[in-house]
Amino acid sequence: MKTILASLLSSLCILSATTMLAAEPLFPQAPGMVSYTYRNEFEKDFEGTLDTIAALGITDMEFSNLFGKTAAEIRTLLDEREMKCSTLGVSYVDVQTKTEEVANHAKTLGASFVRVAWIPNRQPFTLELAEQTAREFNEIGRRLRTEFGLTFCYHNHGYEFVTHGEGTLFDVLMANTDPRDVFIELDILWVKFPGADPVAILQKYGPRIKLLHLKDLRQGIVGDMSGHTDVENDVALGDGQIDIPGVLAAAKKAGVEHYYIEDESPSINIQVPKTIAYLKSL
Repeated sequence: MKTILASLLSSLCILSATTMLAAEPLFPQAPGMVSYTYRNEFEKDFEGTLDTIAALGITDMEFSNLFGKTAAEIRTLLDEREMKCSTLGVSYVDVQTKTEEVANHAKTLGASFVRVAWIPNRQPFTLELAEQTAREFNEIGRRLRTEFGLTFCYHNHGYEFVTHGEGTLFDVLMANTDPRDVFIELDILWVKFPGADPVAILQKYGPRIKLLHLKDLRQGIVGDMSGHTDVENDVALGDGQIDIPGVLAAAKKAGVEHYYIEDESPSINIQVPKTIAYLKSL
């Protein structure tokens, strides 16, 4: 009898553990928010906009603009709301020519990552430009890491996925940058738009991808290598073309550290809550 009871208990424990694993949310953490989503609102009412974002349950911010305030002022406002800034986005010119100032702003904000999202005057992207960019990224990343203890991330914008050999110029960038100094903030819309697969990129480059921009591309839109599309083509997660569950599963396996919602559309009051509800449903 004891043997039978022990066997039953063991089976129940296995079943319970299996059920718990099956019920584990695909996206268990609260997402962060890119300030660019609320760029117009921040310009008009910075503190009120922070309150709006906090009311959505979001505490992690990526600032791509200081909106006329000092980094210290923003840090105080974040601290008052028990929010944080984990990534600072800056222009390519600033990270190259004002590296110390950028680093000081990031550290004041409490950010661990410095991100660049656009390289001016390098579109269309070519092999020569990709190799030049990789050299510059290595220097920027090395300085940020060794002098300031910060991590440099490049945010893809679509034009990097020009075919080259058996891969793309994005692969050239990755192959020619130092994995100690150069990481990626993967914007999944700007992977999908030029025709690449965000899941495949996450699977291929895993630990090199530290940050993720969560956004979706309207159904029926056919992209190109320009790095540009109408802001109306940003839709709530789950309404567009991208396999969001597949992306999240691959990102979790890759060890992505921060996930940020970015929605460039004029419909954020409707779409951002819808996106958050969708993530909670997974």
